[in-house]
Amino acid sequence: MKAYPRVLPLGDSAATVELGDGIDPALNARVVALDRALARSPFAGLREAVPTYRALLVLYDPARAAFTEVRDALLARAAAVPEALPRGRLHEIPTRYGGEDGPDLAAVARDHGLAEAQAIALHSSVAYTAFMVGFTPGFAYLGLLPEALEVPRKATPRVRVPAGSVAIAGRQTAVYPVASAGGWHLLGRTSLLLFDPALEPPALIRPGDRVRFVPVPELPEPAPPARPAPRTGTAAIEVVEGGLLTTVQDGGRASHRRFGVTGAGPMDTRSHRLANRLVGNAEDAAGLECTVSGPVLRFERPVHFAIAGADLGATLQRADLGDWPVPLGTRVLARPGNVLAFAGRRAGCRAYVAFAGGVDVPVVLGSRSTDFAAGFGGLDGRALRAGDRLALGESPPRPFVESPATSIAAETPTVRVVLGPQHDLLTDASIADFLAAPYAVLSTSDRVGCRLSGPRLQHRGPAEIVTDGMVAGSIQVPPDGQPIVMMADGPTTGGYPKLATVITADLPLLAQVTPAEGGVRFAVVSVEEAQRAPR
Repeated sequence: MKAYPRVLPLGDSAATVELGDGIDPALNARVVALDRALARSPFAGLREAVPTYRALLVLYDPARAAFTEVRDALLARAAAVPEALPRGRLHEIPTRYGGEDGPDLAAVARDHGLAEAQAIALHSSVAYTAFMVGFTPGFAYLGLLPEALEVPRKATPRVRVPAGSVAIAGRQTAVYPVASAGGWHLLGRTSLLLFDPALEPPALIRPGDRVRFVPVPELPEPAPPARPAPRTGTAAIEVVEGGLLTTVQDGGRASHRRFGVTGAGPMDTRSHRLANRLVGNAEDAAGLECTVSGPVLRFERPVHFAIAGADLGATLQRADLGDWPVPLGTRVLARPGNVLAFAGRRAGCRAYVAFAGGVDVPVVLGSRSTDFAAGFGGLDGRALRAGDRLALGESPPRPFVESPATSIAAETPTVRVVLGPQHDLLTDASIADFLAAPYAVLSTSDRVGCRLSGPRLQHRGPAEIVTDGMVAGSIQVPPDGQPIVMMADGPTTGGYPKLATVITADLPLLAQVTPAEGGVRFAVVSVEEAQRAPR
């Protein structure tokens, strides 16, 4: 029998405070109360907190607080959490049920022996509690749904659920804020804007709020989304070819995980910072992340740039002097008309190109990084493509640094992990196999997750848990027993047991493994060892 509350590590810079198990409004109210208490009285080094059904995910700065200090601070606050909370804000969601807006309403009603009008009345009769926000930005899990409407998820999820769809699954209901894949049953649709990245906060519904659905015959006109602040730099670079996957990334998006917004940012933070230092930028300035193959860029004015990370065969094409191989770790001056191109991958997977002044795109939720899932940040939430023009900020006054070319790790590096928080849900033999054998990195790996193939890991019991928080580096084990390492664009929450978390210092090693060509081994370290590892 587990004793609650308990504080467990997720790697070297996050912890989860479990207050119980299951999906229960009273338990969730205590999580929300702990979240609010932490906001009123933060401990030194607190970065952000993410409420989930039964636990609070807490991200912190290990340079300012050791895990033991974080654990003691969280346990002290959890002990003082009240049993009851004031009611959260009430949101009324105008909903048009059935027809094209709710294609599953008729089947749900029929399967429960109800008329459609009865099903609508049941669904709209409850003031639901917002347990948590996750899956996609602004997606609030609401409950509890009346038992008379309880239904399992669809056997085959839809490839695309329209934005605004009102859906049910299990004893919960939700609204899809953005178009995405989904396996819930669609009862209706709303025109209300639930997530707008140009606003602060970006999500309408927050944990602890209440939601009531109001049937309407016609939907009101949706409010226009806010517009992000315009860029202020001047165009300096034309994109001739975008490459396989080239995105704008800065240091990452912080303090918005509670709204389901991923951190984004560079996969290899070490190389990204180095490239910026080489041209005198702040370490978290926006640059380009190039995956496997690089773009073709034509410079329209003099620009200093530098490349770090993978060797993708960079050359600077100069009409007067010919092609010149660009060395890694070197500050280079490109003149008007020069073209930066990449001949092909030689080592590593991701290269980082920094330009003096940084790439100037609108700041969205505190960052210029591209968020593919939500479609914002960078260049309209997408990769570079031919015809784009990149603006740069003003060249920084700070001195640049010089650095020798850095070597890329082997294609099967050993990365260190901290076990937990749910390693006890895997068999001892599986954990031993996980640490003994190499895993191949599959071709389906991307910025969301590094998918692995190797020894099949066995669960002690059910292969799913009550959904809780995740961070970059969290290693989930789904029912097929093949681990998935969450990466920079990984979701903020997940419902599979987390065997371990890759330590911050070693995530760049994994980011440089080429899918379908490399692999990875794992080694266990303590939280204290992970926090002492150079970053």
